[in-house]
Amino acid sequence: MKQLQNEVHTYISQFKEGYFSPLALLARMTEELGELAREVNHYHGEKPKKASEEEKTIEDELGDMLFVLICFANSLNIDLETAHNRVMNKFNTRDKDRWTRIDHLEE
Repeated sequence: MKQLQNEVHTYISQFKEGYFSPLALLARMTEELGELAREVNHYHGEKPKKASEEEKTIEDELGDMLFVLICFANSLNIDLETAHNRVMNKFNTRDKDRWTRIDHLEE
């Protein structure tokens, strides 16, 4: 994760404008989430693409979301690996018995 954050920071650092403000990044993230939702709906929902619509993939849209998320974290000096570790600790402790385990994983 640190490598991804460093790669995005190196890219953004070459521009005078730098990172967008947190509110602008949240707006970008919302926009990208909408694009992801549209693709999921096309491939897994009831709304087929129009013939005139550009061909995109869920993978591309997830990549866009990841880029904006990393920009957001970098702009606020948040280490995403630390954030991830905190969340996994929460799931592995507080929520450890929340879901039904698959038998072969319990052995």
